[in-house]
Amino acid sequence: MMHLPFFALYFAVLLVLCGYGLHRSHLVFLYWRHRRQIPLLREGGKEPVSDAEAPRVTIQLPLYNEATVAVRLLRAVAQMDYPRNRFEIQVLDDSTDETRHLVEREVDRLRDAGLDAVVVRRSNRIGYKAGALAAGLDVAKGELVAIFDADFLPQPDFLRNLVGEFRDPTVGMVQARWGHMNREHSLMTRVQALMLDGHHLVENRARFSSGRLFNFSGTGGLWRVQAIRDAGGWQHDTLTEDLDLSYRAQLQGWRFVYREDVVTPSELPEDVSSLRAQQYRWAKGTVQTARKLLGVVMRSNLTLSQRVEAVFHLTPHFAYPLMMVLSVLLLPALLLSPSTDLWTMAIVDLPLCLGTTMSLGLFYGMAERSQGGSAWTALRRLPALIALGMGMAPHLTRAVSDGMQSMAGEFIRTPKKGTLAGRYSSYSSLPLSEMALCLVSLASVFVAIETDHWIAMPFASLFAFGYGYVATLVVREQSARRRAAERLEMERATVAS
Repeated sequence: MMHLPFFALYFAVLLVLCGYGLHRSHLVFLYWRHRRQIPLLREGGKEPVSDAEAPRVTIQLPLYNEATVAVRLLRAVAQMDYPRNRFEIQVLDDSTDETRHLVEREVDRLRDAGLDAVVVRRSNRIGYKAGALAAGLDVAKGELVAIFDADFLPQPDFLRNLVGEFRDPTVGMVQARWGHMNREHSLMTRVQALMLDGHHLVENRARFSSGRLFNFSGTGGLWRVQAIRDAGGWQHDTLTEDLDLSYRAQLQGWRFVYREDVVTPSELPEDVSSLRAQQYRWAKGTVQTARKLLGVVMRSNLTLSQRVEAVFHLTPHFAYPLMMVLSVLLLPALLLSPSTDLWTMAIVDLPLCLGTTMSLGLFYGMAERSQGGSAWTALRRLPALIALGMGMAPHLTRAVSDGMQSMAGEFIRTPKKGTLAGRYSSYSSLPLSEMALCLVSLASVFVAIETDHWIAMPFASLFAFGYGYVATLVVREQSARRRAAERLEMERATVAS
């Protein structure tokens, strides 16, 4: 009887995590059920837009210390296949390093080539990216605004492919799919690409085709300026200004369109410190947006299915602290249930298996198939995906906690590699939590073997591998950067002497 409170807690955590897993499966079902609706929801984009009817577009490029990729981005945008008298390039440059000079020189070159290009600078970084976008919008010439982050490589036909959707006066935003230029760089980038493919090829299409709310992804999309203004403009009280504005605009009645057939290549973080910085910002900002808007969503005139989907959409990062708790509870659960009878399997092993692998396999298998690949490719990468997610859980749990305690905060940019490896770096503290949880999970592996919990053993192994993998990568990266900094300091001292 003394074990009952513990198992009640274990089962409660598992039940919530299984709920998120079932929701993932539900998104696959929604997409499959409504997949034939997608072409009908894109009537406006069927016919190409002639030069005569082309709406005026402002292309906004928010930059902050992006010396490795800024010129590449500007040159890609300059190749846009669109009437030159119908679009302007607006560089929103908050940089404090040599990026400023690179941008000025490239913008001058674009002007000499006959393009309408301008640099917009502010005296401070209030609002970070959201503040820069708002400042640019105040002087933008276009009725539509395209936004590209520095690590994206927009294709020449981007505008031609999307502007037709705005023939429908109710359309406020059109989002294109992200591609991944460095997908095959490493196991970590392959797993990241699979995660983002799941978001773009399952989540976005499911929500779009079924009438649920989905979000502008922060880049690679096209907005109607009036929709931004009707929604209250760019606001910087959360770190996910894109998600925040998306919900406010849709609550105002604007319709969003998703175009997975239009792909904009991007650069994935290639080191774990950069990935952690990016994911921390996304997790903290999503929690802040949930705090800000969930009450508004619940009181709105949205349908019940739209509101339920919004809850899952705005709270996914709460799964990370629950996963971390589950990995800790697994050890005593195995110790307190030493036999492998049906009851033990029902409360410990089977839910862990069903709630983790089946929904993930279905979700990412669909994402891989949607782009012409094999579901088996996704399934082979599933253990690495689960392990990376577990390894990130302690870091993202801190992000969730920060998001619950405060709004806004510093917008930490994701370092870009571009053509100059190591130019920008993201530093992390020692991964002590990950190391400790790795040891706990290793103990769970041995206990699972000793107690014949053969179903739980692989999951305990994934937990241990995930925590250990991320901890090892962080330590190795930080050690390499310290050695590089020491060498640089020695070289400077030698030159000075």
